[in-house]
Amino acid sequence: MDMESWKFLRSVCILSFLLGSCFVYQSLRVVHAQEDGKPAVTLQVNASNGAGRLIPETLFGIFFEEINHAGAGGLWAELVSNRGFEAGGQNTPSNIWPWSIVGDQSSIYVATDRSSSFERNKIALRMDVLCDSNGCPSGGVGVYNPGYWGMNIEEGKKYKVAFYVRSTGDIDVYVSLTSSNGSLTLASEKITASASDVSKWTKKEVLLEAKGTDHGARLQLTTTKKGSIWIDQVSAVPLDTYKGHGFRNDLFQMMVDLKPRFIRFPGGCFVEGEWLSNAFRWKETVGPWEERPGHFGDVWKYWTDDGLGHFEFFQLAEDIGAAPIWVFNNGISHNDEVETASIMPFVQEALDGIEFARGDANSTWGSVRAAMGRKEPFELKYVAVGNEDCGKTYYRGNYIVFYDAIKKTYPDIKIISNCDGSSRPLDHPADFYDYHIYTSASNLFSMYHQFDRTSRNGPKAFVSEYAVTGKDAGTGSLLASLAEAAFLIGLEKNSDIVEMASYAPLFVNTNDRRWNPDAIVFNSSHLYGTPSYWVQRFFAESSGATLLHSTLKGNSSSLVASAISWKNNGTDYIRIKAVNFGASSVNMKVLIDGIDPNVMKVSGSKKTTLTSSNVMDENSFTQPEKVVPHESLLEMAEEDLTVVLPPHSFSSFDLLKESAKIRMPVSDSSSYHQKTTTVG
Repeated sequence: MDMESWKFLRSVCILSFLLGSCFVYQSLRVVHAQEDGKPAVTLQVNASNGAGRLIPETLFGIFFEEINHAGAGGLWAELVSNRGFEAGGQNTPSNIWPWSIVGDQSSIYVATDRSSSFERNKIALRMDVLCDSNGCPSGGVGVYNPGYWGMNIEEGKKYKVAFYVRSTGDIDVYVSLTSSNGSLTLASEKITASASDVSKWTKKEVLLEAKGTDHGARLQLTTTKKGSIWIDQVSAVPLDTYKGHGFRNDLFQMMVDLKPRFIRFPGGCFVEGEWLSNAFRWKETVGPWEERPGHFGDVWKYWTDDGLGHFEFFQLAEDIGAAPIWVFNNGISHNDEVETASIMPFVQEALDGIEFARGDANSTWGSVRAAMGRKEPFELKYVAVGNEDCGKTYYRGNYIVFYDAIKKTYPDIKIISNCDGSSRPLDHPADFYDYHIYTSASNLFSMYHQFDRTSRNGPKAFVSEYAVTGKDAGTGSLLASLAEAAFLIGLEKNSDIVEMASYAPLFVNTNDRRWNPDAIVFNSSHLYGTPSYWVQRFFAESSGATLLHSTLKGNSSSLVASAISWKNNGTDYIRIKAVNFGASSVNMKVLIDGIDPNVMKVSGSKKTTLTSSNVMDENSFTQPEKVVPHESLLEMAEEDLTVVLPPHSFSSFDLLKESAKIRMPVSDSSSYHQKTTTVG
């Protein structure tokens, strides 16, 4: 290599080294800048005393509808399905599903007849035992009930079994809880009675203590005594229910953890029915459980014994600590309507239902409540006249008759119209108008501003049903929950006009999905919350809190944020909530104005984040906590809070407001040192 070539090569190497060093330097600068993270957006919060606006005490609640076997086979702890044999209809013999026989047709014959002693449910089961102790199978013959896709029987727990029986001869019946195929007995007790004791319908009760666990168990009634036995109104209930009121503990606790301020019930379309003959009629659901006829909910296509009835819904509201909102039928179903000229029987039924809840124990319907064990009235301040009926031929006329009659007798009750008043004034009087929205994730996210321009005059808004549905939702996706979170922040900011809001539906038994998605998924023994459920938990402290004025500055098209102040056990907090609907993380600086640093300071408390690796991730029975909030300590500088909002996430930051500690020099005879003095 000659000298000139060597000089050229050396120059190229030096140049390459310099260029490479520059590239590495620039790369390090980029990485350092990303780690330091200059805020992409700033949330400015005014926390001055008196600057905020009180959020209604009632803002966030829950809506319970008998859909997806939410009550029958869910929240209501009755284990027996079709306990009165009425589900097959009034024509006999009828189908007794899900009851089945133990044995075969050579040893037992069963059929329904109309021999029951209960006037409102005449169907009973006749069991003709064709074998005796010498010819029957060793376990006897009879019938079994698998409940709602299996009964959850747990070792050591007790179960009360009750049924009505009559016979032409002596009886010798084993009442047993067994495994799903009947091969393993978990608990059993023998009931014997002479023919004279059971010649008329007689109630029998036993208390069974389980010696094993089976999540798919069944109840059996078997015998080896030849003859005919009639059985009716069979019930099996765990002794361990919430306050002994008949509610399944784990499902009840999921509701309690939402801290709902109201509960709307019992529907929904369940109230209307496809036809009025199958609508929910409250008078058929009160009194002793044995006397309730039950009905076929033709909208969601299943039978309910109405053990969860009018009385139990009010008890449920009280046990949760939520204001009851009763939705009653207004003479309109999906397919037929009562003309306004003939609506008065329905109006009287509504007035009677209010009297049942609020009336004195000596009143006509208050006395029925008292006979059920509740002398004191329930609290009832809200009623809804029908469900999703605005636009039906007779709705407006019927509504006005209901409104006038209720206000005349109960002027303090707030009445909810089905008609949406968010974009135009109602043409009839109302205290609230009902607003329902089911849509895609992107559309619901954009509806953060839905009530910004709604008139502040006239009735308040009740967003009683909202959810993301369709492909975006799956059976409960992270994506759906993020859009709902943004929508709820919008409702929170517009809570001067929106006074109540609730997600729908609340429950789904995974064996009978009539609607997707839902907030809480369960089977006989297990449950989990969908991401939409966990989003609602972020708003548990919002009702009755103070909304702080906040402004997002910067590129915030995929962000929604808010700030509230609230108290917990006498301690003051500021909660920042932020939805990042975008695919990239965002640095957000929070500036809190209006707090005198010499008197109060805001220190870090905790941060909570709901996110996952894939925006379509869902929870399941195998991964019940795949998408759940995660809490951690929140570190912050004295005067600065910059947080990272992960992609596709919902985050909250709880900041503790505490008295500032000012260090003041104090001298004594021996030395000069500092003591800490608390001001404020």
